[in-house]
Amino acid sequence: VQLQASGGGLVQAGGSLRLSCTASGRSFTLYNMGWFRQAPGKEREFVAAISRGGGIKSYGDAVKGRFTISRNNGITTLFLQMTSLKLEDTAVYYCAADRSRTTPLEHDASAYDFWGQGTLVTVSS
Repeated sequence: VQLQASGGGLVQAGGSLRLSCTASGRSFTLYNMGWFRQAPGKEREFVAAISRGGGIKSYGDAVKGRFTISRNNGITTLFLQMTSLKLEDTAVYYCAADRSRTTPLEHDASAYDFWGQGTLVTVSS
């Protein structure tokens, strides 16, 4: 599967942004999907994950209550709705696909098999 992330940009603290990740190639519904982020000089961090059908979701502690992951299998697209953005949310955000299809959902980046190119989110004060 090929993944293309988009929707990043510059936003003020407290604002909102929605990221999208469009999938092409093999069936999107075969994969659990996740979002990760990487800030300059830091390791890649788990943000959120969602099961193949969308019924199970998991979030990193840093974003719980502020971010919402969702997917539309009909248009093979993954979303990340981000609200109440903070300066520390500044990072490159990556979408990823996990073909293991297991639950609980994976929080470890090494478990994901396919990655998008990343989209930059910059939160300003």
